[in-house]
Amino acid sequence: MVKVSSWGQLDHSEHHVSYLSNRDDVASQLANTSSHGLAHGMGRSYGDVCLNPNGQLWNTTGLNRFISFDENTGLLSCEAGVLLRDIQQLFIPRGWILPVTPGTQLITVGGAVANDVHGKNHHVLGSFGDHIQKIKLLRTDGSIINCGPELEPEWFAATVGGFGLTGVIVEVELQLHSVPSAWIDAENIPYDNLTEFFQLADDSEKDWEYTVSWIDCLSKQGRGIFMRGNASETSEPVVQSKKITVPFAPPISLVNKLTLKPFNMAYYHKQKYWAGKQHVHYEPFFYPLDKLLKWNRIYGSKGFYQYQSVIPRHVGADAVQEMLNQISRSGEGSFLAVLKTFGNREAVGMMSFPQPGVTLALDFPNKGKKTIKLLGNLDAIVREAKGRIYLAKDARMPRDLFEAGYPSLDTFLQYRDSGISSALSRRLIGS
Repeated sequence: MVKVSSWGQLDHSEHHVSYLSNRDDVASQLANTSSHGLAHGMGRSYGDVCLNPNGQLWNTTGLNRFISFDENTGLLSCEAGVLLRDIQQLFIPRGWILPVTPGTQLITVGGAVANDVHGKNHHVLGSFGDHIQKIKLLRTDGSIINCGPELEPEWFAATVGGFGLTGVIVEVELQLHSVPSAWIDAENIPYDNLTEFFQLADDSEKDWEYTVSWIDCLSKQGRGIFMRGNASETSEPVVQSKKITVPFAPPISLVNKLTLKPFNMAYYHKQKYWAGKQHVHYEPFFYPLDKLLKWNRIYGSKGFYQYQSVIPRHVGADAVQEMLNQISRSGEGSFLAVLKTFGNREAVGMMSFPQPGVTLALDFPNKGKKTIKLLGNLDAIVREAKGRIYLAKDARMPRDLFEAGYPSLDTFLQYRDSGISSALSRRLIGS
């Protein structure tokens, strides 16, 4: 038994862990499992979607081989344990980039599929699932299902964003996106309130592929820094920045009342001072936190909750404002607060998180009942607005909010693998 935790560090549960390394032997390894299992990659999900306490974890990071690549079309076939980082580093110099990428590149392709990750360009290219051509799915009964948008489309829709419950993803065929260089022409714009944010978001959708903002959640008006960018035609020599590792988790969170307000104020004014156009390498633009290894430790030994919701656009401004009000009244706060809009397109996955609207992601140190109360208050706002919570980041969502936010649940359950279970599935589905 091995103790395993997700990125939020809320729970360190005992697991039986086996490592998958040969895609031709995965079926036999699954067959030798005596209890319910779960595929597990880098463990970068924040909550319990990647955990199976006292059960089996099939670690997929050994399934890390590229299978084929077409230089002319950008069609890549690879094993599910390949990291997004390895795709970017190998293929961007060849003129191809991941069309959609989240805030970290240290996740597996299988994890990106299972959580249907999104990035800064949903209004242009949707989510990760929009660019998958085929998935090879291995069921615990030994059957193999090859699925895609036009091949077993129901299985495809259940597996993309299906949080690992339809089977073990072994191989993925993914369409990469043509890119002229590894650089981004970016622009940072300070805004003073939510009205300005939404105006910037709307104005930027036509001409800018990437849009996102940092928001100061301690500011009642919702001030922040809006960031937008496009792929650049020009390159520069890359200066490798040194990565720093947080060496240990302190007994108390470094994110607290003494540090949060001055940090947010300093960050806002620094970014405001350097506002304007920039020429940025893709890594700091897409993955600013990847240079701080083990950054989750700054929240202390009790871990932290990430709370990400999406709210329909017509009520988005009011709902986000009320969330900021609740955070202010609670005396809590987050400095990793991200606000962005999703485009007017539906996700390909039955259980995918993105939907048209506005999404706010927040990190809160775990302070026990006080934090749970705040999150419950945020739940009430999401429930009233008919929004949903991101399963990849959830650790405590109530079951009724889950069922209301994911109306395709009953259909999805028809495709579930009975030999697979997770802490999240037992909490929200019952098994």
